[in-house]
Amino acid sequence: MLNLTLVDLPGMTKVPVGDQPADIEHQIRDMLMQFVTKDNCLLLAVSPANSDLANSDALKIAKEVDPQGLRTIGVITKLDLMDEGTDARDILENKLLPLRRGYIGVVNRSQKDIDGRKDIVAALQAERKFFLSHPGYRHLADRMGTAYLQKILNQQLTNHIRDTLPGLRSKLQSQLLSIEKEVEEYKNFRPDDPSRKTKALLQMVQQFAVDFEKRIEGSGDQVETYELSGGAKINRIFHERFPFELVKLESDEKTLRKEISYAIKNIHGIRTGLFTPDMAFETIVKRLIAQIKEPCQKCIDMVINELVNTVRQCTQKQKSSQMNKKKAAGNQVIRKGWLTINNIGIMKGGAKEYWFVLTAETLSWYKDDEEKEKKYMLTVDNLKLKDIEKSFMSSKHIFALFNTEHRNVYKDYRQLELASESQEEVDSWKASFLRAGVYPERSVDKEKVEVEELSRDGQIHSLDPQLERQVEIVRNLVDSYLSIIHRTVRDLIPKTIMHLMVNNTKEFIHSDLLAQLYSCGDQNTLMEESQDQAQHRDEMLKMYHALREGLSIIGDISTTTITTAMPPPVDDSWLQVTGMPSGRRSPMSSPTPQRRAPPGPPRPGGRAAPSRPAVSPDPGGPPPSIPSRPNRAPPPGVPRPNKGSPAHGESPQSSIEG
Repeated sequence: MLNLTLVDLPGMTKVPVGDQPADIEHQIRDMLMQFVTKDNCLLLAVSPANSDLANSDALKIAKEVDPQGLRTIGVITKLDLMDEGTDARDILENKLLPLRRGYIGVVNRSQKDIDGRKDIVAALQAERKFFLSHPGYRHLADRMGTAYLQKILNQQLTNHIRDTLPGLRSKLQSQLLSIEKEVEEYKNFRPDDPSRKTKALLQMVQQFAVDFEKRIEGSGDQVETYELSGGAKINRIFHERFPFELVKLESDEKTLRKEISYAIKNIHGIRTGLFTPDMAFETIVKRLIAQIKEPCQKCIDMVINELVNTVRQCTQKQKSSQMNKKKAAGNQVIRKGWLTINNIGIMKGGAKEYWFVLTAETLSWYKDDEEKEKKYMLTVDNLKLKDIEKSFMSSKHIFALFNTEHRNVYKDYRQLELASESQEEVDSWKASFLRAGVYPERSVDKEKVEVEELSRDGQIHSLDPQLERQVEIVRNLVDSYLSIIHRTVRDLIPKTIMHLMVNNTKEFIHSDLLAQLYSCGDQNTLMEESQDQAQHRDEMLKMYHALREGLSIIGDISTTTITTAMPPPVDDSWLQVTGMPSGRRSPMSSPTPQRRAPPGPPRPGGRAAPSRPAVSPDPGGPPPSIPSRPNRAPPPGVPRPNKGSPAHGESPQSSIEG
């Protein structure tokens, strides 16, 4: 007999009794639903034979969670307590209120039998004798009783195991293949081996050198498909980010001409110069060349960060699985925090606070700090910052992001206004945006603009043709010289970084790293296995052996057991009748099973019932008719219940999980 877990669920309580809470009915229903909604749960809808079956709460709940009737088995109890002259034959033959899996009748021990210590064996024998001797059930005796119910449940569990066994085998095999490579390294592991630490250190350094070079050179056997990393990201820095930073240094044409004009006038002094001074060209060029230093330093910092990330990824690969490595890798997060989007109209919800995540490439915001529901994500390319004046209605400090190409930043908005409670928080966010390559807009005070506009008119009119010609000459020379400088810098800086940083790093890892590790301290302490790593190794070995043992057990299971087909569907529309008006009884429900006249001599082959409905009536036709109960005087001493009185004594619903 295969094992099943029997869960005896309580019956539906309608009215609180004693100290029970007022919502006891809802609590019990919620508890029932936790069990009966599971797909691997068989529902035993237990109903007493001496009460109205159509009012059974067990059948109602079973219909809600199992509308097709695939998991529901009806169980009829108290067959020996029915009124004389009545039986539940129509129910047990699945003709009255049919279920797809039918009904099974059982006769349990009474309270008198329990008090008299009647054992289970005697109770089963008495149950068998009852079904064989009862004229209404003797032809169903082989399909009634507790023993038959056990057989049916055992067969259902066997069918369930047969159906789920192939999927379970495939799942175990996939798990075994995913850890087999890692476990292979742990099989021959011996902690007491004296040469283990030296050998492990040498292997780790060699593997680290190989992994680092593969990530930089791009010749790795495991190619990442979810992000750029290593050499590919450094290449992007050289050919995209660094040229972009140089392009942003281009000066405004009017500003540059004005500076050249000032330089020429200051060089000539009180005299009027006849020739274009070389010093004006040198002064302007030196100032513009000095501006190139910042993009070069930023390029170096980005390459250093990527080299550090590459080293970290190579070390994580040696101490974690591929899944952990994938989680550790990712777009570098620069800052996280709460900000308010300030320029959303009131009709669209107004200003709202979101959880922002700024990385080197994107700006995303989420509903909350759990980062599950992403609201929007935009790239930081071509974005700039500018300050927004604080309105008198708001106490928050505001700054805005806008696109330098005059495109919409967020949906229909030209700029994205972000606000925070303090100016320190805004300044901190601006510094974080600088790390992501988002620079502030060049702003000039309004007063300075007005002064320059007033003075510009006077300067234009005061420029003589000779000064204009000198300014044009210097402007052309500066433009030509700076184009040469930018082209040279774009070519030399990546080569210099590759030679002095990337190649030297690879050479150090190949040649000097092992010697540095030996000289830094005790090798035994350096290569001591951590407690977490030892625990991880033991868990992986236990999982490996458990998976192999599980596959071995599944392989030994015989799949040639006898299986039973699912019974055909029946007309169970009677279960869908709800909300009948008070004072009227549904024609689908009967107070009790039909009373029969006292049986005469048994007929050979049982009784014929030509007037009974078929086992599986036409689903499109009318529901099965339920015979009415004829009036009959109650026996002496037995009170006659009122017509339409509620059912009582219903047994609790049970469920069985496999």
